Amino acid sequence: MSLTTPDRIRTLQRKLYAKAKQEPAYRFYALYDKVTREDILGHAWRLVRANGGSPGVDGMSFKAIEDRKGVDAFLRDLACSLKDKTYRAQPVRRVMIPKADGSQRPLGIPTIRDRVAQMAVKLIIEPIFEAET
Repeated sequence: MSLTTPDRIRTLQRKLYAKAKQEPAYRFYALYDKVTREDILGHAWRLVRANGGSPGVDGMSFKAIEDRKGVDAFLRDLACSLKDKTYRAQPVRRVMIPKADGSQRPLGIPTIRDRVAQMAVKLIIEPIFEAET
């Protein structure tokens, strides 16, 4: 599983960056369709999968998604709910992590579905915000 950004996505990111850099006042109104692209969601899955992590409140692990539903069906369902604008983020699972001083800090664990959607959005908007710095 390669974590290198595919050329097609990299080209899109370069175009978004260039436009944002050339015209700082430009407002990107049509980015939603890019988030739902199959290649964007597939790369977002690979990045989230490589990062690992625990299941969210739904209890679905990476292995469960791969074994039960399959990654392709999972991503199709996610893309469909994003396109239909029926996607709703699920609650975040809260766990307490012990700190060195004996106290605890809260940690939020989103579902894998939400992490993939967040990563897809990050892949699209990051080049735009990078151009502003």
